[in-house]
Amino acid sequence: MQKRRTFIKNAVLGSAALTTAFGCENAKKEEEKVIAQKPIVISTWKFGVQANAEAWKILSANGRALDAVEVGAMVPESDPTESSVGFGGLPDREGKVTLDACIMDEKGNCGSVAFLQHIKNPIQVARKVMEDTPHVMLAGEGALQFALESGFKKENLLTPNAEKAWKEWLEKSEYKPVINIENHDTIGILALDEAGNLSGACTTSGMAYKMHGRVGDSPIIGAGLYVDNEVGGACATGVGEAVIRAAGSAMVVEQMRNGKSPEEACKIIVERIARLYPSLENMQVGFLALNKNGEYGAYCIHPGFNYAVKSEKQDDLIDGKHIV
Repeated sequence: MQKRRTFIKNAVLGSAALTTAFGCENAKKEEEKVIAQKPIVISTWKFGVQANAEAWKILSANGRALDAVEVGAMVPESDPTESSVGFGGLPDREGKVTLDACIMDEKGNCGSVAFLQHIKNPIQVARKVMEDTPHVMLAGEGALQFALESGFKKENLLTPNAEKAWKEWLEKSEYKPVINIENHDTIGILALDEAGNLSGACTTSGMAYKMHGRVGDSPIIGAGLYVDNEVGGACATGVGEAVIRAAGSAMVVEQMRNGKSPEEACKIIVERIARLYPSLENMQVGFLALNKNGEYGAYCIHPGFNYAVKSEKQDDLIDGKHIV
């Protein structure tokens, strides 16, 4: 009887030890998986590849996610050949280039500028608003005044190519944005740094040939961008009016808080927006999301939206899934 008890005891202990070993191994693999996914940076559209490359210089040196998203966003902002962000952006119907941008860090601090003219890198001004003022958003002449007082240079942002395109548009003056062309008017960029902190940025010159004074979702915290360091971050692209109606990026983050993956969260809010419109023929909206574990995903209404991913083991441009 004693031998039998000893055998059973050893069998139980052996099984427990084996289970513990497997458990420890699985936990170790899961930990390695999480570690392998940070730092990481993701950005909307093809120009996100170059933006990520600049952001990665900071992230790979154990830099802060906030600094990474700022320098990443400045890449398309500074590119005169890029017609939908910053310098080189197509103007409104009066021939004026007006810019919107916002930025948000891991502590919930945020800054924004809307309807800003004459400043090449509005994302830098948005960060200044966040860090140097008691406000979240400055707009129009007030934003320009603040930028100039902060040392930014006043410039003519209407490039010869953009002016030529605007004058050709004036011949018919038809406001019919084409999805994935004039509507892909934003770079949204999200990063998770080595310390496990999230930040995001969003910047645009807005819809080509919009009404003078129009502001879309890009400078609006909770619409074009939202970051919650406990959960994840999200950003939007496409028709800003549609994103605003749904408080899009904040809702994506809340879906992740409720246990959805980044891709699932983006899909849910895209479908919610789609239900608001009787026709989706000329309606494109896309969301990109990154959670606290470095997992990412995207979804859009129509095919054509893509996003860039950069980490130690990945440097890809990926087509977003779509509902239509």
